[in-house]
Amino acid sequence: MPFELEFEDTFEGDSLDPGRWLACYLPHWSSRSRSAARYATGRGLSLRIEADQEPWCPEWDGEVRVSSIQTGTFSGPPGSPIGQHRFHPDAVVREEQENVLLYGPRYGRVELRAQAPRDPQAMVALWMIGYEDEPERSAEICVCEIFGSQIEPGRALVGMGIHPFGDRGLRDTFSKGALAIDATAPHEYAVEWIPGRSSFFVDGELVKSDDQAPGYPMQLMLGIYEFSHEGEGGYPKELSVEYVRGYGYFEGSERA
Repeated sequence: MPFELEFEDTFEGDSLDPGRWLACYLPHWSSRSRSAARYATGRGLSLRIEADQEPWCPEWDGEVRVSSIQTGTFSGPPGSPIGQHRFHPDAVVREEQENVLLYGPRYGRVELRAQAPRDPQAMVALWMIGYEDEPERSAEICVCEIFGSQIEPGRALVGMGIHPFGDRGLRDTFSKGALAIDATAPHEYAVEWIPGRSSFFVDGELVKSDDQAPGYPMQLMLGIYEFSHEGEGGYPKELSVEYVRGYGYFEGSERA
Protein backbone atom coordinates (compact mmCIF):
# COMPACT_ATOMS: atom_id res chain seq x y z
CA MET A 1 0.00 0.00 0.00
CA PRO A 2 1.25 3.55 -0.74
CA PHE A 3 1.87 5.01 2.72
CA GLU A 4 4.44 7.64 3.65
CA LEU A 5 5.56 8.53 7.19
CA GLU A 6 4.44 12.06 8.09
CA PHE A 7 3.95 12.04 11.88
CA GLU A 8 6.08 10.33 14.53
CA ASP A 9 6.38 10.95 18.26
CA THR A 10 8.56 8.92 20.64
CA PHE A 11 8.00 11.44 23.45
CA GLU A 12 11.67 12.00 24.24
CA GLY A 13 11.39 15.64 25.36
CA ASP A 14 10.56 16.95 28.80
CA SER A 15 6.99 17.76 27.78
CA LEU A 16 4.45 17.07 25.06
CA ASP A 17 5.06 18.85 21.77
CA PRO A 18 2.36 21.59 21.61
CA GLY A 19 2.64 21.54 17.84
CA ARG A 20 1.35 17.97 17.85
CA TRP A 21 -0.81 17.44 20.94
CA LEU A 22 -3.37 19.12 23.17
CA ALA A 23 -2.93 17.77 26.70
CA CYS A 24 -6.63 17.69 27.57
CA TYR A 25 -9.77 15.67 26.84
CA LEU A 26 -12.72 17.20 24.92
CA PRO A 27 -12.20 20.41 26.89
CA HIS A 28 -15.20 22.24 25.44
CA TRP A 29 -17.60 20.06 27.47
CA SER A 30 -15.64 20.77 30.66
CA SER A 31 -12.57 23.02 30.81
CA ARG A 32 -8.88 22.89 29.96
CA SER A 33 -7.94 22.65 33.63
CA ARG A 34 -10.53 20.06 34.63
CA SER A 35 -9.78 17.81 31.64
CA ALA A 36 -6.00 18.24 31.75
CA ALA A 37 -3.95 15.07 31.27
CA ARG A 38 -1.60 13.80 33.94
CA TYR A 39 1.49 12.55 32.14
CA ALA A 40 5.26 12.19 32.00
CA THR A 41 7.55 12.13 28.97
CA GLY A 42 11.17 11.28 28.41
CA ARG A 43 11.70 7.75 27.20
CA GLY A 44 8.17 7.37 25.89
CA LEU A 45 4.89 8.68 27.27
CA SER A 46 3.17 7.75 30.53
CA LEU A 47 -0.49 8.79 30.67
CA ARG A 48 -1.62 8.51 34.28
CA ILE A 49 -4.67 8.48 36.50
CA GLU A 50 -3.54 9.66 39.93
CA ALA A 51 -5.19 9.32 43.33
CA ASP A 52 -5.98 13.03 43.72
CA GLN A 53 -7.31 13.52 40.18
CA GLU A 54 -10.82 14.94 39.83
CA PRO A 55 -13.52 13.64 37.45
CA TRP A 56 -13.13 15.36 34.10
CA CYS A 57 -16.83 16.23 33.55
CA PRO A 58 -18.99 15.27 36.56
CA GLU A 59 -22.01 17.13 35.20
CA TRP A 60 -22.49 14.60 32.39
CA ASP A 61 -19.93 11.81 32.92
CA GLY A 62 -20.15 11.12 36.63
CA GLU A 63 -16.99 9.96 38.40
CA VAL A 64 -15.02 9.10 35.25
CA ARG A 65 -11.43 10.32 35.42
CA VAL A 66 -9.38 10.71 32.25
CA SER A 67 -5.85 11.46 31.13
CA SER A 68 -5.98 11.87 27.38
CA ILE A 69 -4.27 13.79 24.60
CA GLN A 70 -5.61 14.75 21.18
CA THR A 71 -4.48 16.35 17.94
CA GLY A 72 -7.31 18.83 17.46
CA THR A 73 -10.42 20.41 18.92
CA PHE A 74 -13.55 21.98 17.44
CA SER A 75 -16.57 23.48 19.20
CA GLY A 76 -19.05 26.33 19.13
CA PRO A 77 -19.59 29.18 21.61
CA PRO A 78 -20.37 28.62 25.32
CA GLY A 79 -23.90 27.33 25.81
CA SER A 80 -23.95 25.77 22.36
CA PRO A 81 -24.47 22.03 21.72
CA ILE A 82 -21.93 22.23 18.88
CA GLY A 83 -18.76 20.32 19.59
CA GLN A 84 -16.80 17.18 18.88
CA HIS A 85 -18.04 13.90 20.30
CA ARG A 86 -21.18 15.13 22.07
CA PHE A 87 -21.38 12.09 24.32
CA HIS A 88 -24.45 13.17 26.32
CA PRO A 89 -27.72 14.62 24.95
CA ASP A 90 -27.68 17.47 27.48
CA ALA A 91 -24.06 18.47 26.94
CA VAL A 92 -23.36 22.09 26.01
CA VAL A 93 -20.08 23.93 25.62
CA ARG A 94 -18.84 25.05 29.04
CA GLU A 95 -15.58 26.71 28.01
CA GLU A 96 -14.72 28.43 24.76
CA GLN A 97 -11.83 26.85 22.87
CA GLU A 98 -9.60 27.87 20.01
CA ASN A 99 -10.47 25.61 17.11
CA VAL A 100 -7.32 23.92 15.85
CA LEU A 101 -6.33 20.79 13.92
CA LEU A 102 -2.69 19.90 14.56
CA TYR A 103 -2.79 16.53 12.82
CA GLY A 104 -5.79 15.24 10.91
CA PRO A 105 -5.02 12.81 8.09
CA ARG A 106 -7.57 11.86 5.48
CA TYR A 107 -6.78 8.19 4.88
CA GLY A 108 -3.47 6.61 5.84
CA ARG A 109 -2.02 4.38 8.53
CA VAL A 110 -1.77 5.10 12.26
CA GLU A 111 0.33 3.02 14.68
CA LEU A 112 0.56 2.88 18.46
CA ARG A 113 3.03 0.78 20.45
CA ALA A 114 1.92 0.63 24.05
CA GLN A 115 1.16 -1.50 27.08
CA ALA A 116 -2.07 -1.46 29.07
CA PRO A 117 -2.65 -1.85 32.82
CA ARG A 118 -4.42 -4.90 34.16
CA ASP A 119 -6.69 -2.86 36.38
CA PRO A 120 -10.42 -3.71 36.68
CA GLN A 121 -11.45 -0.05 36.77
CA ALA A 122 -9.30 1.17 33.88
CA MET A 123 -9.59 1.26 30.10
CA VAL A 124 -7.10 2.50 27.50
CA ALA A 125 -7.74 3.43 23.90
CA LEU A 126 -6.43 4.96 20.71
CA TRP A 127 -9.32 6.23 18.67
CA MET A 128 -9.81 8.74 15.89
CA ILE A 129 -12.71 11.10 15.38
CA GLY A 130 -13.78 13.38 12.59
CA TYR A 131 -12.93 17.03 13.16
CA GLU A 132 -16.71 17.60 13.10
CA ASP A 133 -16.63 21.07 11.60
CA GLU A 134 -19.60 19.64 9.72
CA PRO A 135 -22.01 17.52 11.85
CA GLU A 136 -21.86 14.44 9.62
CA ARG A 137 -18.06 14.32 9.86
CA SER A 138 -18.33 12.68 13.24
CA ALA A 139 -17.46 8.99 12.85
CA GLU A 140 -14.94 7.20 15.06
CA ILE A 141 -12.26 4.73 14.05
CA CYS A 142 -11.31 2.74 17.14
CA VAL A 143 -7.77 1.47 16.63
CA CYS A 144 -7.74 -0.33 19.97
CA GLU A 145 -9.79 -0.32 23.17
CA ILE A 146 -8.63 -2.48 26.08
CA PHE A 147 -10.35 -2.84 29.46
CA GLY A 148 -8.12 -3.96 32.31
CA SER A 149 -10.89 -6.29 33.44
CA GLN A 150 -10.63 -8.11 30.09
CA ILE A 151 -6.90 -8.81 30.30
CA GLU A 152 -5.88 -12.30 31.35
CA PRO A 153 -2.48 -14.04 31.32
CA GLY A 154 -1.69 -14.57 27.63
CA ARG A 155 -5.08 -13.33 26.44
CA ALA A 156 -6.97 -10.05 26.06
CA LEU A 157 -10.13 -8.73 24.47
CA VAL A 158 -9.27 -5.89 22.08
CA GLY A 159 -11.98 -3.66 20.64
CA MET A 160 -11.63 -2.36 17.08
CA GLY A 161 -13.85 -0.96 14.38
CA ILE A 162 -16.00 1.96 13.30
CA HIS A 163 -18.74 3.87 15.12
CA PRO A 164 -20.69 6.06 12.65
CA PHE A 165 -22.32 8.46 15.15
CA GLY A 166 -23.67 11.26 12.90
CA ASP A 167 -22.26 9.86 9.65
CA ARG A 168 -25.22 8.17 7.97
CA GLY A 169 -23.00 6.81 5.21
CA LEU A 170 -21.35 4.36 7.62
CA ARG A 171 -22.53 1.47 9.79
CA ASP A 172 -21.34 0.35 13.21
CA THR A 173 -18.76 -2.43 12.95
CA PHE A 174 -17.09 -2.13 16.35
CA SER A 175 -16.39 -5.48 17.98
CA LYS A 176 -14.09 -7.10 20.52
CA GLY A 177 -11.88 -10.04 19.65
CA ALA A 178 -9.93 -12.35 21.92
CA LEU A 179 -6.23 -12.17 21.04
CA ALA A 180 -3.44 -14.41 22.35
CA ILE A 181 -1.32 -11.53 23.65
CA ASP A 182 -0.14 -10.22 27.00
CA ALA A 183 -1.63 -6.73 26.73
CA THR A 184 0.40 -5.57 29.75
CA ALA A 185 3.51 -5.94 27.55
CA PRO A 186 4.24 -3.67 24.56
CA HIS A 187 2.33 -4.38 21.36
CA GLU A 188 1.73 -2.43 18.18
CA TYR A 189 -1.89 -1.60 17.31
CA ALA A 190 -2.59 -0.08 13.90
CA VAL A 191 -5.23 0.86 11.37
CA GLU A 192 -4.95 1.40 7.64
CA TRP A 193 -7.84 3.20 6.03
CA ILE A 194 -8.19 3.96 2.35
CA PRO A 195 -11.24 4.82 0.28
CA GLY A 196 -13.78 2.09 0.95
CA ARG A 197 -11.75 -0.02 3.39
CA SER A 198 -10.42 0.04 6.97
CA SER A 199 -8.04 -2.69 8.15
CA PHE A 200 -6.92 -3.30 11.74
CA PHE A 201 -3.65 -4.91 12.83
CA VAL A 202 -1.89 -6.09 15.98
CA ASP A 203 1.88 -6.60 15.76
CA GLY A 204 1.66 -6.46 11.98
CA GLU A 205 -0.97 -9.21 11.71
CA LEU A 206 -4.35 -8.42 10.16
CA VAL A 207 -7.09 -8.87 12.77
CA LYS A 208 -10.12 -7.31 11.15
CA SER A 209 -11.15 -5.59 7.91
CA ASP A 210 -14.18 -3.41 7.09
CA ASP A 211 -15.43 -2.53 3.62
CA GLN A 212 -15.96 1.12 4.57
CA ALA A 213 -13.97 4.15 5.73
CA PRO A 214 -14.66 7.75 6.76
CA GLY A 215 -13.70 10.05 3.90
CA TYR A 216 -12.69 13.15 5.85
CA PRO A 217 -9.86 14.20 8.20
CA MET A 218 -9.63 12.24 11.44
CA GLN A 219 -7.83 13.47 14.56
CA LEU A 220 -6.09 11.24 17.12
CA MET A 221 -7.39 10.61 20.65
CA LEU A 222 -5.14 8.66 23.04
CA GLY A 223 -5.96 8.09 26.67
CA ILE A 224 -6.56 6.15 29.85
CA TYR A 225 -9.91 6.19 31.68
CA GLU A 226 -10.90 5.19 35.20
CA PHE A 227 -14.58 4.49 35.80
CA SER A 228 -14.56 4.09 39.58
CA HIS A 229 -11.92 4.36 42.28
CA GLU A 230 -13.87 3.02 45.24
CA GLY A 231 -11.79 0.35 46.94
CA GLU A 232 -9.13 0.44 44.23
CA GLY A 233 -5.49 1.27 44.97
CA GLY A 234 -2.34 1.03 42.95
CA TYR A 235 -1.91 4.59 41.75
CA PRO A 236 -0.88 5.87 39.38
CA LYS A 237 -2.77 3.82 36.81
CA GLU A 238 -0.74 4.07 33.66
CA LEU A 239 -0.84 3.73 29.89
CA SER A 240 2.76 3.39 28.72
CA VAL A 241 3.41 4.46 25.13
CA GLU A 242 6.57 3.91 23.11
CA TYR A 243 5.48 5.71 19.95
CA VAL A 244 2.67 7.02 17.81
CA ARG A 245 3.17 7.14 14.04
CA GLY A 246 1.04 8.43 11.19
CA TYR A 247 1.50 7.65 7.52
CA GLY A 248 -0.15 9.62 4.76
CA TYR A 249 -1.91 7.78 1.93
CA PHE A 250 -1.32 8.61 -1.71
CA GLU A 251 -2.04 7.09 -5.09
CA GLY A 252 0.73 7.51 -7.62
CA SER A 253 2.09 11.05 -7.22
CA GLU A 254 -1.16 12.43 -5.73
CA ARG A 255 -1.70 12.65 -1.98
CA ALA A 256 -5.22 11.81 -0.81
